[in-house]
Amino acid sequence: MLLTLTATRPGPDAPPATDLGFLLHKHPDRVLERALPFGRSTVFYPEATPEVCTAALLLEVDPVALSRHTRAGDGAPLEPYVNDRPYAGGSFLAVALRDAFGTAMTGRSKDRQELADAPLPLVAELPCVASRGPADLPARLFGPLGYAVEAEAIPLDPLFPEWGARPYVRLRLSGTVRLRDLLAHLYVLLPVLDGKKHYYLDDAEVDKLLRHGAGWLDAHPERDLIAGRFLRFRDLVRRAEASFTVDVTEEETVPRDPRPRLHDERLDRVAEVLRSSGAARVLDLGCGEGKLLRRLLAVPQFRELVGLDVSARALEIAAEKLHLRERPELAARVRLLHGSLTYRDARLRGFDAAALVEVIEHLEPHRLSALTANLFGDARPGTVVVTTPNREYNALFSAKHGGEDAGMRHADHRFEWTRAEFRAWADAAAGAHGYTVRYEDVGDVHPEFGPVTQMAVFERATP
Repeated sequence: MLLTLTATRPGPDAPPATDLGFLLHKHPDRVLERALPFGRSTVFYPEATPEVCTAALLLEVDPVALSRHTRAGDGAPLEPYVNDRPYAGGSFLAVALRDAFGTAMTGRSKDRQELADAPLPLVAELPCVASRGPADLPARLFGPLGYAVEAEAIPLDPLFPEWGARPYVRLRLSGTVRLRDLLAHLYVLLPVLDGKKHYYLDDAEVDKLLRHGAGWLDAHPERDLIAGRFLRFRDLVRRAEASFTVDVTEEETVPRDPRPRLHDERLDRVAEVLRSSGAARVLDLGCGEGKLLRRLLAVPQFRELVGLDVSARALEIAAEKLHLRERPELAARVRLLHGSLTYRDARLRGFDAAALVEVIEHLEPHRLSALTANLFGDARPGTVVVTTPNREYNALFSAKHGGEDAGMRHADHRFEWTRAEFRAWADAAAGAHGYTVRYEDVGDVHPEFGPVTQMAVFERATP
């Protein structure tokens, strides 16, 4: 894999293009080779004149070294060497980029700090890079950041064009930008463009995304796509989402009004409904990492809070975010339970209220009857608040993707309901178990497709 970075001298009075070496902390007259756990990288300058200076990063992946480093497959003798990890090119190149130009990515330059802080005419070229997705994916990722994007699909075989293209493109990015910004954009977006990574993802990956995405990711119109492809796992994506502050629409690439993100708006509205109900003892069913519980904990009215989730890892994170270990006095107010809503649970009986925020769509449809019976028939809290995506609103997401079906909002959703389907379920549940129900819209509301999120508030009408 090859990446070249080219600086040009914009005028006779401008610094020479070879100052790129000061910014990259690599001398144009030297060749630097570095051993990596999965191969070797080489930095060299194929051209270095006062007018034009090009630095090249060449990465060679060694599948055998990769296999030995990751200890993949302890079974059959050939198993460690038969896998697709060597083909996660964007991921490998991002790691090599960070290893070779780590100091440049910080924006520090001992001898040319004013140059490091200045936008420069720069060009990044990759003769072959993985791009797994729609043809316009490179433009959607890099275009909003101010680059002119040229992406040419590479045919499977030039002699047989009818065979179609490979999932690789020749990519050229040009723009006037600070070097550290260009490196950060490449570091984050090359793995996103590829859609694969060669290593295990954990919580550190979230911090990596937020650190290198600082200053640009929050307002990127494809922010959710970037987070989803960079992090891949729902729990990691949710952690990243909690740190975003800008509500991005398809027309916006900069921060706008102070309206909270949908995620926060939804939780704030549910918390307000629970407060208005007068409840003192509240269940957060499917509590995840405890974001609703943290809001409720700040309100003295809620004397007892119980969070239930099927994910033990999510409960561990919730305990950390709620500081339950550091604050033992909270034990009298907050409990976290491991369990499933599809099984009857005596621990959930006798509460004033319960919330299911974006939970039901993660269940298999045939398990909904068990949840309904257990929640409304056995636990029977006085108030129940349920939110779920409105499938009709997804038409706007499809329009954003060029008319293609955007599918469900999340890969883990087992279904998504229209407004009529949601109301049919809620009306039936309320009627069968002695509740009344009313409906609210949450977030943006389209005149034809309705709200982005729909909410039902159940009130127990009979003992």
